[in-house]
Amino acid sequence: MDDMTENLSRFQHPRFARLWERISVESERRGTAAHRARALAGLSGRVIEVGAGNGTNFAHYPRTVTEVIAVEPENQLRAAAEEAATKAPIPVRVVAGHAHALPVENASADAVVASLVLCSVPDVAGALAELGRVLKTGGELRFFEHVRSQTPLIGRFQDAITPLWSLAGGGCHLNRDTAAAIRAAGFHIDELDRFHYAPLRFIPKHAHIIGRAHSR
Repeated sequence: MDDMTENLSRFQHPRFARLWERISVESERRGTAAHRARALAGLSGRVIEVGAGNGTNFAHYPRTVTEVIAVEPENQLRAAAEEAATKAPIPVRVVAGHAHALPVENASADAVVASLVLCSVPDVAGALAELGRVLKTGGELRFFEHVRSQTPLIGRFQDAITPLWSLAGGGCHLNRDTAAAIRAAGFHIDELDRFHYAPLRFIPKHAHIIGRAHSR
């Protein structure tokens, strides 16, 4: 086993990947596509997208983006992303890698994108530090994530079911306060919108955030 294969082995969730490829179609129809477009609006230059999944963001990048380096560790999702890249309106290069060790040089990105991925990284602080490493001075972080509810009873329920949910959902955590983690990682949040919607029929409306930040 080579180093790359070994490094990515812990990120392989083939059952979840097959499920996600099916349910993401419904999720996009139920509002996720519009939220992706909003999160990516106004980007330009070279963008690093972490945890690109099956490439559902690619269609929403504005034409002012000159290149997207899309990093995805899961083999099946990465293959789907490679197919999606062929239909993207801007140049997209899909590469194997993960959020804790991006295969990208220091200070090389005009922007980094985290879209429905910080819920599932093993180490949020480490992943955000790595995003900061690849950002140019003055570059920005764009994020679109589901987060822990601010309603105490719902938040405690999310805490209780997250261990089982994470096992079934490819490492997804329902109870992360991602905005707080972004601030703790040294980013200043310039814009933050908190809202609720139900991306799937069998999941009730729950909290999401969209925003942009820059390194302090």
